[in-house]
Amino acid sequence: MSARTNSSAQPFAHLQAQNAALYRAVLATFVRAKQRFTVHLRPEDVLAELGTGAAAEAVTAALTQLAEWGNLRADPDTGRVTTVEDFHRARYLYQLSPHGHAAEQAIAVYEEAVARRGALQSVALSDIAAQLRALLVIATEASATGAGPGDPPDPAKTHLLLMSLVDRFTGLADNAQAFMASLRRTVDFADAEVDVFLAYKEQLISYLERFIADLANRGAEIAALAGQIEEAGVLPLLEVAARREATDAAPVDDADEQARQAAAREALAAWQQRWQGLRDWFVSADGGRQSQARLLRSAAIGAIRQLLGTVTAINERRAGRSDRSADFRTLALWFAQAPDDESAHRLWHTAFGLSPARHLSTTPESLARDDGEPVPAATPWAQAPRLEISPRLRRTGSYERRGSPNRIIDRSEQRRHLAERMEREATEVARARAALATGGPTTLARLGELDSAEFRLFLQLLGDALAARRPDADEVVTTTSDGTLLVRLARITHAPPVRIVTRDGVLTGPDHMIEITDLAPTAALTAR
Repeated sequence: MSARTNSSAQPFAHLQAQNAALYRAVLATFVRAKQRFTVHLRPEDVLAELGTGAAAEAVTAALTQLAEWGNLRADPDTGRVTTVEDFHRARYLYQLSPHGHAAEQAIAVYEEAVARRGALQSVALSDIAAQLRALLVIATEASATGAGPGDPPDPAKTHLLLMSLVDRFTGLADNAQAFMASLRRTVDFADAEVDVFLAYKEQLISYLERFIADLANRGAEIAALAGQIEEAGVLPLLEVAARREATDAAPVDDADEQARQAAAREALAAWQQRWQGLRDWFVSADGGRQSQARLLRSAAIGAIRQLLGTVTAINERRAGRSDRSADFRTLALWFAQAPDDESAHRLWHTAFGLSPARHLSTTPESLARDDGEPVPAATPWAQAPRLEISPRLRRTGSYERRGSPNRIIDRSEQRRHLAERMEREATEVARARAALATGGPTTLARLGELDSAEFRLFLQLLGDALAARRPDADEVVTTTSDGTLLVRLARITHAPPVRIVTRDGVLTGPDHMIEITDLAPTAALTAR
C-alpha cells in the first residue's frame, strides 16, 4: 500500500490560486491538529473544523489539490472498510507532508514578521544594566585576585550572564527598530482613521516621552558600566565564554588541538563583535559618531514633533482652513467627472490660468482680426502674426490702475508698542544675565530665589550644559549659542538634593558646582 505523493512538490502554489482563502483555512486545520498531536484527518473531520459555511465538495476538492501540490500526504483509509464496494471506493486519510509542514512554518514566520509592531522596552534597559552590574562584580573580583589562565572567572556564571545580556540587547534593538517602523506607518494615517488617530496620539506621546526619559537615564548608566567593565578587563570574560562555547559546540581530543584553538578564536571574535555592538549602541565615539541610543532618542523626539504637526494639520482641516492637498484631490475628481475633453481643457484654463500671451490688452484692430481669424495656442511666436498692443504698455511696461489709490495705514502706534516691548525684554534679559553671573564657582543652593526671567535663562543654561556633558564626564564647559555666556558645571559626589525657589515653582535636583561668566564685556573690549 503506497501513499499518494508528488515528487515535484509546490507547497506555495496555493497562495496564488483562485481559492487561496479556502486552501489556507484547510491547512490551518491540519496545523491545529498537529499541535494537538493528531496525525491524520478525514475529509469529514476537516469539514467539521471549518464549520457550516464550507461545502463538502469544495473541501474534498481542496484536499485533493493540496495533496497534488505536496502540502498534504494522502493515505488510503482502510480502517472503516466492511464490504468489497467500500474497499474499491476512494477514501483517504490526510496529514501534513514534510514540504507542507515546512511551508506552514515559513508562512507563519513571514506573517509574524510583517505584523510585528515592536515595542520600546524600558524593562530591557533595566535588565541590561542589572546584568552589566553583575558582570562588573565578576570582572572586579577577577582583577583583584589577579586571575590568570589557570584561575579564570566562573565559566558557567560568566557565560550565562553574557548570553542573557546579548539576548536582551538583541531583543531591545530589534523591537525598537520594528516599533519606529510601525510608528512611521501610524503617522501616515488615512482620512478614515482620523478619529482613531486623535484618540491614540495622547497615549502614544506619553509612551514615547516615558521611554525617552528611561533611555536618557538608563543609557548613561549602561555606558558608564560598560566603561568600568572595560577598565576592569572585559577580555578575560569574553575568553571564558568563548572557550566554554567552543568546547560545548565541538568537543575534540588532544590530537585535534589546532582545530580546538581555531574554534576558540572564532568564538572569541564573535563575542568581541557582540560586545562592540553593545558598546556602540550606548556609547558615542570621540570622532563625532553618535550612539544608536542617542539616535533612537532623536528619532523618538522627531516622531513626537511629527505627531503634533499631524494633529495641527487635522485641526486646521476641521476648522475649514485651506488645504492644498485636499484642493488638488477635489480638482482631480472634477477632471475625472468631466464629460469630454473640451470641458476638461476649460477646467484646466479656469483652475490654473495658463493661457497664451495673447490675453494681453491689445488695440481694437488686433482684437477684431483675432476674432475673425483666431490663432491656435500652439502657434510659435515666430510664425504668428504681429500683435498690436497699447502704446502705454509698450512704453511703461504696465497699465495705470483704475480706481482710487489705497489708503495709507498709520503703523506708528504699533511700531512704538513693539519698540517698548523689545526694550523691556532686553532690560529683563540684561538684568537676568547680571543676576546669574556668579563671578566664580558656587553651588546651586547659593543661587537664591529667582524671578521668572532669571529662571528661564537659568533653565536654558542648565539644559545646554547637561546636553553637552558626556555620560562618563564629571565636568563640562560650554557656551551659549550666541557666545556671550560661559557655563562651567561640575558634579558633586554624593550631593544632597537642592531646592531652587522661583516665582513659577520649586526646582529640585542634585546639587552641582556652577560658574556662569558673562563674555559680552570682554568681547566688546576686544572689539575696541
